[in-house]
Amino acid sequence: MTQINTETPLTHNIGIGGMTCASCVSRVEKALNKLPGVLSATVNLATESARVEVASADVTDARLRRAVRDAGYEPRTPEQPSATAQDSPWTGFLPVGAGLLLTLPLVLPMLGDVWGQHWMLPAWLQFALATPVQFVLGARFYKAGWHALRAWTGNMDLLVSLGTTAAWALSVWLWLTAHEGHAPHLYFEGSAVVITLVLLGKWLESRAKRQTTEAIRALHALRPDKAHFLGEDGETDVPVDEILVGDHIVVRPGERFPLDGVLVEGPTQVDESMLTGEPLPVAKAPGAALTGGAINGDGRVRMRVTAVGHETVLSQIIRLVEDAQAAKAPLQRLVDKVAEVFVPVVLLIALLTLSAWMLRGADFETALIHAVAVLVISCPCALGLATPVAIMAGTGVAAQHGILIKDVQALELAHRVQTVAFDKTGTLTVGQARLMAHVPAPGADARTALALAARVQSGSEHPLARAVVQAAQAQGLAGPSAQHLTAVPGKGVRASVDERQFLLGSLRWLQEEGLDTRLWQEDVAALQAQGASLSALAERTDVGVRPLLLMGFGDEPKPGAAQALTALRERGLKLVMISGDNTAAAEAMARRLGLRPEQGEVLAEVLPGDKAAQVQQLRAHGQVVAMVGDGVNDAPALAAADVGMAMGNGTDVAMHAAGITLMRGDVALVAAALDISARTVAKIRQNLFWAFAYNVAGIPLAALGYLNPMVAGAAMALSSVSVMANALLLKRWKP
Repeated sequence: MTQINTETPLTHNIGIGGMTCASCVSRVEKALNKLPGVLSATVNLATESARVEVASADVTDARLRRAVRDAGYEPRTPEQPSATAQDSPWTGFLPVGAGLLLTLPLVLPMLGDVWGQHWMLPAWLQFALATPVQFVLGARFYKAGWHALRAWTGNMDLLVSLGTTAAWALSVWLWLTAHEGHAPHLYFEGSAVVITLVLLGKWLESRAKRQTTEAIRALHALRPDKAHFLGEDGETDVPVDEILVGDHIVVRPGERFPLDGVLVEGPTQVDESMLTGEPLPVAKAPGAALTGGAINGDGRVRMRVTAVGHETVLSQIIRLVEDAQAAKAPLQRLVDKVAEVFVPVVLLIALLTLSAWMLRGADFETALIHAVAVLVISCPCALGLATPVAIMAGTGVAAQHGILIKDVQALELAHRVQTVAFDKTGTLTVGQARLMAHVPAPGADARTALALAARVQSGSEHPLARAVVQAAQAQGLAGPSAQHLTAVPGKGVRASVDERQFLLGSLRWLQEEGLDTRLWQEDVAALQAQGASLSALAERTDVGVRPLLLMGFGDEPKPGAAQALTALRERGLKLVMISGDNTAAAEAMARRLGLRPEQGEVLAEVLPGDKAAQVQQLRAHGQVVAMVGDGVNDAPALAAADVGMAMGNGTDVAMHAAGITLMRGDVALVAAALDISARTVAKIRQNLFWAFAYNVAGIPLAALGYLNPMVAGAAMALSSVSVMANALLLKRWKP
């Protein structure tokens, strides 16, 4: 599927069939990256897909698919997890079942030998049972192995096809050349068992892969198919895809909101737990924002649609989780480099094994069986799966608990964080400032000055501006908005009211503009001691800047923020709060949160544009820094940090400003995000250890003759299944 955008690189998603190991991944990536106009191509074995960025629309989807086919693989439409239809647990088991039925009679005589029974089947019957397994059920290995040979590379299929064909061919040779009356030892059961075990391992892998995509399936399931549309003919049920922005729809009690919108009629309680991880319903009144996928409470409500299709919050969440699961972690790139040379090295080791045994005096039959065991045990399936399945499981379970991981690099890096920097307002505090006190200048009337301040601030969305307007409205003071409003970023605003020029902003800025604030000296000290943020209203006149009103604003710490910070400190992390407030106000709030200003845990009077520089300065000391902010005005700082975490309720800006978005806006999720990062990276390392350990231990044992091909096949299949099972343990994780 292609997203057309002439100003930015285009992204193509292509499903790929026939990949079996890390070597396949490397070959497809090389084939795609060689195409002119391709900026980057990332192939994921676990999702069996490629994500390709191209420079222009000239590089078509068809051309990319042709490159995949030329590399020896089957281009497909990327699978979309179904929200309703669940695959049967036995999907795809037919070839495995056929292999087991044909192979079991070949294995039974071996079991009989343990009990002293000799049930050896005639050679012709062994041939009849093993040949369909070898060339019908095993045809996929020959096809993929042939494509690998044509491309002068190797993969798992080549190793399996070479090894099993050698065992089958040796058995046929021994059978046809045997003396009359002599029953030679044949290896038909070895070739059949290896192919059946590999097919069984692949089937178990595919079952496990479906479990790793359960998080995506659950998100898809949040989208209703129908909506109760309010039109000229009243209420009618129409497909959600036909709803347009601006339409009004009805949502009944217990139903999911089909799209994003604004509540128009009827207060209700909304369960947003699948989106934010928040278990308690949230009260919604008319004018409140509604998110598609959330569950309506006990009220019948009417809403106006504000986003449809790919623009809804749920669609963006699904896309970001899919992006993270399809992306390639930096650690995986090292694995891919190893995989490129792995198969050729294994082929060389198998050849050396054959030669060494024959030089030691062993017959060709014995030497060949040992070489076959080397080929079979070496299949690098687990190497290719080790990293992506852990990432899929980790990002999926994190999304279910309100932690949206957009950047895989952030996931891999978060567990190494040493310093966590927090924005204050809206991150550690509720972010709903209220006007605690207002002090008029001598000769100014408090009500008149407050009314003027509200008129100046009525056109602003700044939290302090809203607090001023709400305080004025509470006193019945209302008036038209100011004219010629001009914002001075990080400082304040200039505006005209009835042809009078006013300035409203921080005391430091007003001092720069010429205001003498000494008359408020005692009031400033008293309000700052309470942790208030200060601003003032002044009028510019012919004789200078005249003071009118000093305002002190207060905020409250978020519930649980102090406990969350304590938990982070107990993990050995250094904490820093970055605030634009004056030092006294910032330190007062910091102490309420349990922070220690005397130990440098507060950076005050920092302008929004300077937050990124402060983060860079923390990084300059050799620290791995995570920045936690609201994802809007903190975007530069979030980008400057090693790991950016946006606190938010799923807004578009919040999700795109940082590598990790904490959907619930709960400070406790910071520790949870660091924890899921640590656990996911631990699973990746465990998987890689076991994947390499199987090969490092297995290849010498097979070469020295301690493993026969059947045991090698079982060990190889077990390696892939164990890697998948280990990654799926992440699904048990809870914050």
